[in-house]
Amino acid sequence: MEFRFDVHKIRKEFPSTNKKVNGNPVAILDGPGGSQVPKMVVEKINDYMFNHNANEHGQFEPSKKTEELIMEGRAVLGQFLGCSKDEIAFGPSSTNNNFMLALAIGRDLEEGDEIIITDMDHTCNRSPWLMLEERGAVVKSVRVDPNTCLLDEEDFKNKLSNKTKVVALNYASNAVGTITDVKKLIKMAHEVGALTVVDAVHYAPHKPIDVKDIDTDFLLCSAYKFFGPHLGVLYAKKEVMEKIRTIRVMADDIEEPPYKFQTGTPCYELICGAAKAVKFISWIGKDYEEYFKSELEGLLGKRRSIVAGMLAIDKYEEELAEYLRCELEKINGVTLYGAPANHPKTSTVSFTHDKINSMEICEELAEEGIYGWNGDFYAIKLVNDVLGLTDRRGLVRIGFAPYNTMDDVKRTVKVLKDILE
Repeated sequence: MEFRFDVHKIRKEFPSTNKKVNGNPVAILDGPGGSQVPKMVVEKINDYMFNHNANEHGQFEPSKKTEELIMEGRAVLGQFLGCSKDEIAFGPSSTNNNFMLALAIGRDLEEGDEIIITDMDHTCNRSPWLMLEERGAVVKSVRVDPNTCLLDEEDFKNKLSNKTKVVALNYASNAVGTITDVKKLIKMAHEVGALTVVDAVHYAPHKPIDVKDIDTDFLLCSAYKFFGPHLGVLYAKKEVMEKIRTIRVMADDIEEPPYKFQTGTPCYELICGAAKAVKFISWIGKDYEEYFKSELEGLLGKRRSIVAGMLAIDKYEEELAEYLRCELEKINGVTLYGAPANHPKTSTVSFTHDKINSMEICEELAEEGIYGWNGDFYAIKLVNDVLGLTDRRGLVRIGFAPYNTMDDVKRTVKVLKDILE
């Protein structure tokens, strides 16, 4: 059966795709920086604010409704990640969540305990752990091959020891799209008794996640990357979180997971929006379950349609990305950065030109209504140090979402050829 993705049905949910810049229709190719938000998500947030706005634990209707909606939100995000609702916590951002997690774990680290991070990672999955050097922890960073943009697994093995207490890994690089085999590395980390933390912020918008399959202790993602509002989502394996001494208010009603991780009153309206974003993915998936019968075997209910939605999104986006990669390879002076053709990656395409710096390229794209990013995207270690691109104003990064069309890509290629050739 030939796979056909109805992008026009998807675009109807995103008013922002109808904008024009200098008379040109916009091509919103800045997905890795954050997706656009569908109407149904905004409507859900508005509905909460207009009709149910109240704090929890009251005896009146809006308060009880808030509790119901938050429980539903945790359940839906649990279905998105493949876990129990009791293993989902929320925070202002993934960066905030990671700092709070590192501070909590750091309370029980001793001087000389080791933490492993990687040169691939976003700085927000490096800084919280580097901060613990102030408390005597030893932080080791795993190398990345600059030619393949792959994590050096031998270097990881060499840095792992019985002193390793935390391993913080990147599921997919927000700069170049490389996907890391986190399941394999988590298994190795657990064999020496280390806790594992996976940054899935860039991975989550593109491919299904099953936290139980990869067996991580913690996983972070951000709802604004997958059609939701700005909100951080944390998966915490319940039996692990029970032992963590979190930074929290000393009140008896918030001493159990996942409440013990959250500080202050949650953003109820954003939790509602995040849950609706996952329901939007499920809405997409219901049209494509027949294409992925083997991948969906054994999955039921909303989890089944969520995974189908992510598989459909991934397949469609990769067609767009592969076309762009092939066309860029034909342009003289262009260097593509990312994993080899046979290695898993997201639909993020990053490149430089040998004569025109990346900022100038993105400025000219913007004049044509094409949204792209340039810079290091806070993957500072990778872009600046490993790839050495400080003098090029970083990378040009183009990333796809399911509301992008092949016409967007072809127009981008034409404009890039005009700029670069």
